[in-house]
Amino acid sequence: MALARIKRGDTVKATAGKENGKTGKVIEVIASRDRVRVEGMMVMTRHLKKGRSQTMPQGGLIEKNGTIHVSNLMLVCPSCEAGTRVGARTLQDGRKVRVCKKCDQAID
Repeated sequence: MALARIKRGDTVKATAGKENGKTGKVIEVIASRDRVRVEGMMVMTRHLKKGRSQTMPQGGLIEKNGTIHVSNLMLVCPSCEAGTRVGARTLQDGRKVRVCKKCDQAID
């Protein structure tokens, strides 16, 4: 099993695109498409017709989070609080953990 570079619940920073420089928390990872849904990034507005949905029978505007490609994101290390590349290391007990390339601390 491959070690995922970005997981749900991580804090990430956008490095490219219109969201460049923003940080947010990962809501969902779509591994088959290499895309991630991040809180507060790529917010799209959808128009909902009246009576089409039981959750909003009056209709209106709905804001949804779009997806961002993984290559445009960088993990924010919890210990050094900077955007960093991610490495992998196997511990003595056999577990694989993600490692910050800047401060060399385990992220998991």
